[in-house]
Amino acid sequence: MVQFHRVTIGDKPFVDKFVFVENSRSADFNFGNIYLWDTAYFQFLSCVGDRLLTKLKYEELPFFAFPIGSGDLRPAIEAMEEYVAHEGYQLRLRGVTDEHRELLESAYPGLFSFEEDRACFDYIYLAEKLATFSGKKLHGKRNFCNRFEKEHKWEFRRLTRGLFPTCMEMLGFWQREFDTPPDGLEEEHGAIIRALMRWDALGLEGGVLFADDMCVGFTVGEKISSDTFDVHFEKAYADIPGAYPMVCREFARQILSDHPEVVYINREDDMGHENLRSAKLEYYPEFLLRKYTARITDYERI
Repeated sequence: MVQFHRVTIGDKPFVDKFVFVENSRSADFNFGNIYLWDTAYFQFLSCVGDRLLTKLKYEELPFFAFPIGSGDLRPAIEAMEEYVAHEGYQLRLRGVTDEHRELLESAYPGLFSFEEDRACFDYIYLAEKLATFSGKKLHGKRNFCNRFEKEHKWEFRRLTRGLFPTCMEMLGFWQREFDTPPDGLEEEHGAIIRALMRWDALGLEGGVLFADDMCVGFTVGEKISSDTFDVHFEKAYADIPGAYPMVCREFARQILSDHPEVVYINREDDMGHENLRSAKLEYYPEFLLRKYTARITDYERI
């Protein structure tokens, strides 16, 4: 039976092999997010052939991520099914994209049922549009940036170790804006700390927005595929008009300067929060990357 081990920072080269081959625009399949959110999802890793197995916990239930990589999918599915049968629960796969769904249906016609996870859909934007806010739909964001530039002496700096304390101080003030902390805020705080602690090992990138010599926002992300950059975190003061659009625009410009091959920016999911969903839709994504939970309907066929 396949053996698993708890994810550590030393697993990055191991995981990156599968991530590189998968070349997915999904925010689920990069080592940064796997490692940063491990305290929330308690992830364990293994592999079968050329596919990565990731065991995790979601809403207190055991799941597997879709086994990314290459080659025949069947050995990976059969290894996971053997494991869950031994442990006494059913096989459930999360993070299943439309491409993954096709692979599962091709390998096992009619075996899996699929349920859309709308709260987990990734918002995918054209990088060039975020860098310019061009077009009628984004004129409101463009106006906010114009107002911000007129009202403040500002600059956007690349996030380096010397600015970590500044970002953490700003994060503390930002968190105090909530009378009732939203779901997931504590887990996100921990993920941000892990990002800064393992900055170089994870290969993260970021930027910091200053207005009148005060930090008013910061952002962190990484390139996750041949044409996509993933924004893991974006924080700004909501009561400073234009701060959020400025962080978004300036980071997109930095990304395109550093990675001219990038076409898309993944700004991740909305976690089912209506306010966050509305905010992400206001930037007019090019498309939503759909995700499903897959479950086996007939175990005798495995």
